[in-house]
Amino acid sequence: MKTKKKWYDYLWIFSLTYLILGFFNILFAWMGLLCFFIPLLIAAIGGSKVYCGRYCGRGQLFQLVGGRFGLSRKRDVPRWMRSRLFRYAFLTFFMTMFFVMLWATYLVLAGAKDLSQAVTLLWTFDVPWHWAYHGTFFHRWVAQFAFGFYSIMLTSTILGFVTMILFKPRSWCVYCPMGTMTQLICKARNHKAEREPEALQI
Repeated sequence: MKTKKKWYDYLWIFSLTYLILGFFNILFAWMGLLCFFIPLLIAAIGGSKVYCGRYCGRGQLFQLVGGRFGLSRKRDVPRWMRSRLFRYAFLTFFMTMFFVMLWATYLVLAGAKDLSQAVTLLWTFDVPWHWAYHGTFFHRWVAQFAFGFYSIMLTSTILGFVTMILFKPRSWCVYCPMGTMTQLICKARNHKAEREPEALQI
């Protein structure tokens, strides 16, 4: 008997739509901030990683393409990729690249750098993306942030698809920076909640 699908089972459509819209108009890349702040808020307020297992449209997309369409080898993720050292190292690298992107945005805001109408894939290759920016009444830094953020989102999606093909469909979830951050937040929050009753007994 098939389980009746819920509304959040279709959030993969949001992830796919995001990538498509960013291809045609880079300013839609700002929508990706939802995928940053919502998981952190859920972890901070609720103390759980329910977003990763239920609401992550990207994870659903990998499961759909790799699982239902059979584009995954469905092999176990290597132990080194699941290790705490690798996950924290990747999170550190990811956040470093995020702050580099913010710095580039600031330089455009300060007038020290021209707008770069390119998407950087795998943090290395600059791909011209000029067709996706048509000019707006916003300052150029808004577009610069969009180009940088879309670069991060597209790069992480590519990595996710690569690991989806090589291993299980949702292998990206094992080392996803957002998953690692929400895990750290949940641990800190739940540890604090456990200590508070002890403090009341003293």
